Amino acid sequence: MEKEVLYNPNMHFEHEQWNGELTFWKDELLCFNNKLSELVTRWTDKDVLAQLEHYQNEFVLHGGVIEDLQEIIEKHEERIAGQSALNEDGLDIQSTKEHLEFRDKIETQRHIYAELKKEFFRFLEKYM
Repeated sequence: MEKEVLYNPNMHFEHEQWNGELTFWKDELLCFNNKLSELVTRWTDKDVLAQLEHYQNEFVLHGGVIEDLQEIIEKHEERIAGQSALNEDGLDIQSTKEHLEFRDKIETQRHIYAELKKEFFRFLEKYM
């Protein structure tokens, strides 16, 4: 079995991609919350309002997850910067392990977020 080799510049590149994606999600959440505000003024039905509250809670939770993920990236970037300052492009085993685990977290979050968006768009189709 071949081991995956990660170098600091490659991890940095991946971090930049993830940060871009997370920033995009944050912007989307702002738009989604604006839609919720719009719908709150249109509906008085308790079931619809309960669903609006559900989505508002989901968006708040997802926003917190985004912030947590960005913080982890920032800490990992600090470690990479420290190694680069020492001219060490060599592998830090702990950083590599954390990076691979984080990659899985990002992939999981992509799936969770995509499902939330699909569900929310179905809701919008029904109540817009």
